[in-house]
Amino acid sequence: MDALDLARWQFGVTTVYHFLFVPLTIGLGVFVAGLQTAWYRTGKEHYLRLTKFFGKLFLINFAMGVVTGIVQEFQFGMNWSEYSIFVGDVFGAPLALEALLAFFLESTFIGLWIFGWDRLPRRVHLATIWAAVIGSNLSAYFILAANAWMKHPVGYEVVDGKARMTDLWAVLTNSTALAQVPHVIAGAFVVAGGFVLAVCGHHLLRERRSGGRGTGGTGGASIWRTPMRAALLMTAIAGALVAGSGDMSAKLLYEQQPMKLASAEGLRYDTAGAPFSPVPGLEVPMLLSFLATDDPNAVVQGTEDLQARYEERFGPGDYRPNLPVVFWSFRVMIVFGLSTVGLSVLGLWLTRRRRRGTPVTARVPREIPAWFARACVLALPLPAVAMISGWLLSEIGRQPWTVQGELLTAASVSPGVSLAEVAVSLAVFTALYGALALAEAVLLTRHVKAGPEPVAPAAPRTPPSRDDESADARLQPTLMY
Repeated sequence: MDALDLARWQFGVTTVYHFLFVPLTIGLGVFVAGLQTAWYRTGKEHYLRLTKFFGKLFLINFAMGVVTGIVQEFQFGMNWSEYSIFVGDVFGAPLALEALLAFFLESTFIGLWIFGWDRLPRRVHLATIWAAVIGSNLSAYFILAANAWMKHPVGYEVVDGKARMTDLWAVLTNSTALAQVPHVIAGAFVVAGGFVLAVCGHHLLRERRSGGRGTGGTGGASIWRTPMRAALLMTAIAGALVAGSGDMSAKLLYEQQPMKLASAEGLRYDTAGAPFSPVPGLEVPMLLSFLATDDPNAVVQGTEDLQARYEERFGPGDYRPNLPVVFWSFRVMIVFGLSTVGLSVLGLWLTRRRRRGTPVTARVPREIPAWFARACVLALPLPAVAMISGWLLSEIGRQPWTVQGELLTAASVSPGVSLAEVAVSLAVFTALYGALALAEAVLLTRHVKAGPEPVAPAAPRTPPSRDDESADARLQPTLMY
């Protein structure tokens, strides 16, 4: 093993860990903003309790995402200096927009939201959480646009061995980015929805064990039905968007990254009417060609034939990624993602209200079965594993390129970094991230178990007394100066 292998391991480990927090932050932020909007519009107490409860979980996750994300930038200078030199002029604009516009917007308004309770007017305070949510989504867009450029470089020219941007708009509206952004953002809502479902399922089971109902003060119904229904709907809708944007991405792979497409499907040779293989040994005729091109008879290129073409074009070398990892990560992504979405659709059916034809007294919410609540808890890791598997497919499937067709991974590593130096930094980051993972787990578990805190009723406004008016009058000259 050399420094390149360890540098790749280090970047992969730190990125996977950081990526656990990013989708949950994006999706949970919108969920919290939606709960606060419901409280603002209705004034119902349980919406406020849920807003503050899930808001704490959101803030814990956000803080951990910021801490782990900073390390990613350090590694560009530590282990990937040649890569940084090549892409610096192109990445400068989107990363600057992400930091100066999106992240500052997000962090500033999150601060106002945290400290603005009972200090800002309700409408202004609600606006702060929505501004923070907009900032987090903008941040994701700029990062994904930069990542998409690595897979499909556009709007640039190579001058003196460096990529120089010629068209910022082309970089930000890259066709790969336009497909990747909705795919990742929708996936983030599936992750957040799965998290909320697990939290709600846990508390519903605890209520059953304690024999308590109506603990949320919602007129006899559990407080957890509202967020569970919202999470079920969010997950189902987001799942449909993931499938649609995933289909767009597959068609772009056929044009822009045929090696990744062939590796994901285990297709070795160019095939007309290529089949799709859900698992090895089982094939659906012509389905891959249809999914990739809308033509069941189209030719899909295979890994071995592409390898021969790339050797002729780029010179000797192995241009195939790690085939087993790419093949199985694609299937894990699909199976675990569909399982989460299927659970949400089932939950929407189980928790539906009775039809209007039934008597009014019978048109009450259906009771959430204990087995379904337990399934929600057990399904907690599924969307996160699906999201990580999708990232592995995306990034490992691009190897051996860091920038498709322009810069090889072997030529991207820092030349002056030794194996020992990378090993030491990898050990330090692994230990640090292990401690952060423990802290995250403890904090989230503690707050989930504690549940929503009671909300103190608003103090009634009373007219000031004569003594108060006199005191105010005495203070006025002082306040003027």
